[in-house]
Amino acid sequence: MNKGVYLALSSICLAQGLKIPIHYYKKKEWRPELFFQTGGMPSSHSAGVSTLTTYIALQRGLPTFDFALSLVYGLIVMYDAQGIRRQTGELTLKVNSMNELIDKIHKDETVKFEQEAPKKLKEMLGHQPEEVIGGALLGATIGMIGHLCTERSRKLSNFSVRFDRGWL
Repeated sequence: MNKGVYLALSSICLAQGLKIPIHYYKKKEWRPELFFQTGGMPSSHSAGVSTLTTYIALQRGLPTFDFALSLVYGLIVMYDAQGIRRQTGELTLKVNSMNELIDKIHKDETVKFEQEAPKKLKEMLGHQPEEVIGGALLGATIGMIGHLCTERSRKLSNFSVRFDRGWL
């Protein structure tokens, strides 16, 4: 694998990990399982694609095919994260609230009614726009740091080659 892939995967893990303390700060509720769930602040989807796109832009340049491909796919992922997936989450909220309403209606009936309790659907699927932006900013920052580390490593490598060959 190349460094861009490592950076993008690291960015995704960092974004997922940040969801736990951010949730705790907002709700005063410690929920480590958020690391493995979708939705929430920051968007790990946005962080991953932004890291890769930023890293490619800084390493290869803006007029390259690599950057264009990464940018377009990244924008599609971020649009999907806050658009379609968010709407699915909102629909799920409505379905779950309908199940609660049906349960209340059935409790008031005198007829014996046996039914398995419906499994509650997962409500946090997509992202709010600010969560997508937060993930994109986190990703761009990690992409820049990755590029700077790569450049520093490259310069140190060039220096040692010159030193070994007696060019100094």
